[in-house]
Amino acid sequence: MTTNKEMEQGKNRAYPYKGIAVSGFLMLFIQLVLAIAVFYIFSGNPSEVTGVICGLLLVAEVIMLAGYFQLEPNQVKVMIFFGRYRGTFDRTGFFWVNPFLSKKALSLRICNLDVEPIKVNDRTGNPIMIGMVLVWRVKDTYRATFDLETNSATRAGMHANFANFVTIQSDAALREVAGQYAYDDDGSSSELTLRAGGDEINDLLERKINDRLAMAGLEVVEARLNYLAYAPEIAAVMLRRQQADAIISAREKIVEGAVSMVKQALESLDRDNIVTLSDDRRASMAANLLVVLCSDDPAQPVIPTT
Repeated sequence: MTTNKEMEQGKNRAYPYKGIAVSGFLMLFIQLVLAIAVFYIFSGNPSEVTGVICGLLLVAEVIMLAGYFQLEPNQVKVMIFFGRYRGTFDRTGFFWVNPFLSKKALSLRICNLDVEPIKVNDRTGNPIMIGMVLVWRVKDTYRATFDLETNSATRAGMHANFANFVTIQSDAALREVAGQYAYDDDGSSSELTLRAGGDEINDLLERKINDRLAMAGLEVVEARLNYLAYAPEIAAVMLRRQQADAIISAREKIVEGAVSMVKQALESLDRDNIVTLSDDRRASMAANLLVVLCSDDPAQPVIPTT
């Protein structure tokens, strides 16, 4: 048997508003007709009872004005009746509902958030600067309205609080993910790094942020790293390291190519019988060719005169 507590917990989620919702234009017409009728009665010589009724109608007319609202696409109204959630209204247009319903406006539109780079330590302990850009939106209107303290009744104020919550939680998730991976490796390891992780790092970051935002009814549609660099205090040292790695890699390519060219030259000399070289002469020629091909300066040929 379901208890009252279980029934209340089951209602703690967003669901469509099922109350009365009338076209706003129709209600405006009805109010206009009532206003004309009241004016017509007052223009005559109404009795005391008729005057009271007309006065009550005028009060009702004023109260009914609070029931009008309009919605654009991807906007909703969270309906609250004296503190009780009555559903989320998501139909676009001009409507009239019970004027005693409180209507909190929420936007379901996609929002961008550029998270400023923060300083964290990667898995190897190196201080790095890392930043990201988020695309987020409201997913669960109940949680966004009642589970997150917004301190504001306006849509702009609530949006600002949502953005602040997303910023704080995404900052925590970014620190967590950055601490699990190294900034870069020396090329001898196949481990995933922040610099080379690409979509894998972004997908992990997106999942981590969504896990944190789910409690407030928000979701991240996309999360991408947009800034990644070593912290200023070690940037110069790491730059020299990267330059050294690049020089070593370039030298390896140069030597590999030079050896291939020397081998091809010696084989061509032997194959075409251009000249017969002894082992000593072949070694000397190979050494000279390697010096010429691997040197950074132009070769200076020496012409024998004897």
